[in-house]
Amino acid sequence: MMVSGIIVGLVSFLIIGLLHPVVIKMEYHWGKRSWPILAVSGIMSTVASLLSNDLVISIVLGVLAFSLFWSVKELFEQEERVRKGWYPSNPRKKDC
Repeated sequence: MMVSGIIVGLVSFLIIGLLHPVVIKMEYHWGKRSWPILAVSGIMSTVASLLSNDLVISIVLGVLAFSLFWSVKELFEQEERVRKGWYPSNPRKKDC
């Protein structure tokens, strides 16, 4: 019985589920200027995926990489959602 698909599906679900609150917290504390953290993490995950010898690990790292790239986009959109009042803004955050 092959469980690789279930493992990849579960890990993908967890990655996407965990990155959503991470984006919200990053925008709250640092604003959109924190996007390089996500982009560099995505690049590192891409390289690790390309260098991995294990298929499942390579796939999971690829999913992580592109989820991090998508999170960069979401970080900028989160700023707009805060501006609209859908999420709370951090009164102590310095605007850049």
